[in-house]
Amino acid sequence: MTEVKSETEMVRDDYVPTQDYISSDFAALEAEHLWPRVWQVACREEEIPNVGDVITYEIVDESIIVVRTGPETIRAFYNVCPHRGRRLVDDNGHVSQFMCRFHGWKWELDGTTDRIVDEQDWGGCLTREDTDLVALKVGCWGGFVYVNMDEDAEPLEDFLKDVIARCGKFEFEKMRYRWYKTVVYPCNWKVALEAFNEAYHVQATHPQMLRYIQDYSVSGEYGRHSAFWYPPLDEGQSRFEYSSRLGERPHSDYRQYVLEYFKEMHEQLGAMVTPRSYEAAQRLKSEVAADAPAIEVLTKLREFQREAAVEDGAGWPKELTPEYVAASRVDWHVFPNQVFLHSSVDGIVCYRARPNGHDPDSCIFDIWSLVRYAPGKEPPLEREMYTDWKAQEWGRILMQDFGNMEQVQKGMRSRAFKGARTNPKQERAISNFHRGLREFVSAAASEETS
Repeated sequence: MTEVKSETEMVRDDYVPTQDYISSDFAALEAEHLWPRVWQVACREEEIPNVGDVITYEIVDESIIVVRTGPETIRAFYNVCPHRGRRLVDDNGHVSQFMCRFHGWKWELDGTTDRIVDEQDWGGCLTREDTDLVALKVGCWGGFVYVNMDEDAEPLEDFLKDVIARCGKFEFEKMRYRWYKTVVYPCNWKVALEAFNEAYHVQATHPQMLRYIQDYSVSGEYGRHSAFWYPPLDEGQSRFEYSSRLGERPHSDYRQYVLEYFKEMHEQLGAMVTPRSYEAAQRLKSEVAADAPAIEVLTKLREFQREAAVEDGAGWPKELTPEYVAASRVDWHVFPNQVFLHSSVDGIVCYRARPNGHDPDSCIFDIWSLVRYAPGKEPPLEREMYTDWKAQEWGRILMQDFGNMEQVQKGMRSRAFKGARTNPKQERAISNFHRGLREFVSAAASEETS
């Protein structure tokens, strides 16, 4: 099996080796040393609101049960019967107990054994250690439920400390699904994730957005996690503006740049900008002057958003300041396989990518639009599952991104492709990801052989 230590295969700020994306050996290293040792998002808390609600999370060969065992308690178990190995839960739903449909063994929600059919036949040699369900570590933050198969893993709060420090005041835990879409996509899970954790691609992939945003970004690392953001502009300027890449701006009405951006997010993505915020932004036309400076437009925009959310009963994060929002960055890559964009405050878009079994050329890609709804106003959760991304309409923005991902995976297999030449400033999140990934895999492998 490939080892991750060749000097010619080292990750640099401007280089990521090809094998990380296309090698079956590297995928096997991840399966053996990454996924069993790392915190990863299994679901959202709202997916299991009642005691006995259960979902399954699949990662490579493992299936994991996540179940609410009490009003404030969530547990996770390997989804396997200790008798003959049948999976216990076939789908998401509700249970009062776990039962193996093969031979009828039963377990309580806390994983303890309730019934072994004809247990006397074993003559007392079965112990509860043999038959109780095997638990995993579980942690929650921001409404996300994370699991970890490593009993010795660091606490989730330590793992996420930088993310929590910069994003905790947004109150993601008060958000609920607007929509939930999953697609089996023909590329490596890292190719899929990396299409959404840098803004360097915007000028070519999403050229329509240059009419209303300054797209130049920078990115940085926070341990294994990464983020990108937009650097400060000259006084009086705003990120919502005609891109300098296009030359002289056609007008100085900052309201129009904001409204065009909100329209694109609302109509072509259905995420980040919520329907409520989209309507609130229309107040800019009548309540803010056309020649108002950028800071006034943005201040009024946030004021209108907040008023609309409060009036709707959704509320607004009480401790959020403009300084905190700016320091929270725009886009976070939470190691290893979660990305979210959150700067709109009352709506975020979240991406999760996983290997599709052991195939380095296929992944399971989830996209979640989350909104801060008033209690009881959230729509019912409907999970949409697709096996062919081309057969569905995803809106302009995602269709543009999806058009890249498959072609990247194919192109990386060319003899002419020597490795990804990542932009050291704008794509540092990608090189940092791979550096952390290789360090994680190498450290885990070393621990297991020592």
